[in-house]
Amino acid sequence: MPDAVIIGAGHNSLACACHLAARGWSVEVFEQASEPGGAVKTGAYTVPGFRHDWAAMNLSLFAGSRFYNENAAELAKHGLAFVPTSHPFASLFPDGRWFGVSADAALTTARIRGFSDADAEAWKALTDSFSTQADRILPVLGTPMTLGAIATLSWTLWRKNGSGECLDLAKFMTMSPRDWLDQTFESEHVKAALAVWGMHLDFAPDVAGGAVFPYLEAMAGQAFGMVLGAGGADTMIKAMVGMIEARGGKVRCDAKVARIVHTSGQASGIELADGRQVNAAKAVIANVAPGALRKLAGETGHERYDREMAQFQHAPGTMMIHLALDALPNWRAAELKKFAYVHLAPSLEQMARTYAQAKAGKLPDEPVIVCGQPTVVDPSRAPAGKHVLWLQVRMVPGQIKGDAKGEIDALTWADAAEPFANRVLDIVERYAPGLRDSILGQHVVTPDMLEADNPNLVGGDQVCGSHHLHQHFLNRPVRGFADGRTAIRNLYHTGAAVWPGGGTGAGPGTLLAQKLAGK
Repeated sequence: MPDAVIIGAGHNSLACACHLAARGWSVEVFEQASEPGGAVKTGAYTVPGFRHDWAAMNLSLFAGSRFYNENAAELAKHGLAFVPTSHPFASLFPDGRWFGVSADAALTTARIRGFSDADAEAWKALTDSFSTQADRILPVLGTPMTLGAIATLSWTLWRKNGSGECLDLAKFMTMSPRDWLDQTFESEHVKAALAVWGMHLDFAPDVAGGAVFPYLEAMAGQAFGMVLGAGGADTMIKAMVGMIEARGGKVRCDAKVARIVHTSGQASGIELADGRQVNAAKAVIANVAPGALRKLAGETGHERYDREMAQFQHAPGTMMIHLALDALPNWRAAELKKFAYVHLAPSLEQMARTYAQAKAGKLPDEPVIVCGQPTVVDPSRAPAGKHVLWLQVRMVPGQIKGDAKGEIDALTWADAAEPFANRVLDIVERYAPGLRDSILGQHVVTPDMLEADNPNLVGGDQVCGSHHLHQHFLNRPVRGFADGRTAIRNLYHTGAAVWPGGGTGAGPGTLLAQKLAGK
C-alpha cells in the first residue's frame, strides 16, 4: 500500500510526488491520459520532425521555483535542460511601431524613450526598485494561505518595511492593470505591451488585482530573460517522472480514477474505472478542477465547502494553433524575429473588449494573440532552417453564443474552429505578410479539445479557474481550504485551482508536499 495516491499527473502532482518521495514516502500517481504532464507536454502535432508545446511553453516560473532550486541537480540528472533567451517578449502595433523587453536594462529603456522620455524615467525607477519590491511581493505569492502563515509574514514585512510600505504593497496588489499603468506611464503603446500579461491569466485591463502580473513579467523579463525547455516543455515532466521512479514511485497512465473512497469523513483510497481499488496509508491527493473533485468524492457534509466548490468560477477559454513553418514570420519589424513571444494586442481598449466578448460567449472580433517562436531559442524543435509557431489565442468562450463580428454563424467549436482560426491567421498576416505561404502544417486545438485532453481545463480555461480577488489568496479555491486541505480527512487538493494558482511554478504541489511531509 503506498503512502500517497495522487490523481492526475500534471506538473503540480509530479512536484508533490517528488518532494514526498525524497522524504521517504511511497507514492503512486494515476493519470487518465496516455502520457503525463497535463497542459505541459510536447508532440509532433503537425508534420513529422516539428515539435510543438501543446499548451504551456514558458518555463521561467519553473526555473525560478522553490521546487527547482531544491532539486536542480537531480532534475538535470534525469534530463531536464533549459534554453534561455535574453529577448523574452515584445508587442507589435497596427501603426508598425513595436516595443520589446530584453535582458538589457539600457536597451529596454532606450526603446521606451522612443515613445516617451517620461516613461523612460519611470521605467528606470521601476528597474532600480525591482529587487526591493520583489523581496516584498514574492514572499506573499509563495506563502501558504493559512491565517498563521499570513500573520507571520505580515509581522515580518511590517518589521522590515514599516506600516506605510505594507499598506502601499496591499494597495498595489489590489490594483487593476489599467489603474497601475495609467499612474506609471503615458504612452498607450507601452501600457498595452505590459497589460497583455494580465490576459495570460484572466486579468483584463480593468480587473482588480491584476497589476502585479504585468509588473512582475516586465521586470523579471528584463532581469532574467525567459527560459524554455530544451527540445520542448515536456523536458520538465520527463525529469520529474524520472525522479519519482528512481525512488520506487509509480506514474501510471491510461488509469482513470472513477471515485475517491471515503467513509466516516476520512479518505482511504481510490477506485479506478476498471474497478480496481488502491488504498493509501497516509493521503489521497487530487490534482483536479473543483467540479471534478465533487464528482469523485461526492458530498462531504461540509455545507459551505460543497456549495463554494460547486460555485467555483472558471476563466474564459483558449484556442491553440500550432504551425509548422518554412520560415519565421516576416514581421513588419524585423527585430521581432529574435523574441520568444510576440504579442498582438493593440490597446487596453481592445483587450477589455475581447475579454468582455469572451465572457459573454461571443467569438471576439480581434482576440489577443500570443505568437510563440520557440525555434528562435531552440532550433532543435524543427528540421534545419524550419520553424514552429505557437499561437495562443486569448480570450475565447468555452461555449459559443454568437460572433462579435457577425461573420461566423456556428455555435459549436466543431463548426467554428476553421473560420475562427482563419480570423486569427488573418490578423497575424496583417503584422507578418506572407505567413500563410510559409505554412507546412497546421493543427487547431479548440477549447473543447483542450478540456477533452485534460478535464482540468474546463471550457479551455488554461489556468483552472479565475484568479480574481474573490477567488484568490485565502479564497482559492474556498476560504479555509487554500492550503490543500479538503472537508474530508486525508483527502487533499492540489493543482492550479489551489493557491497560489496557475502557471508552471509548481507552487500548489510544492506547498502541499511540504505541509504533508512537515518540511
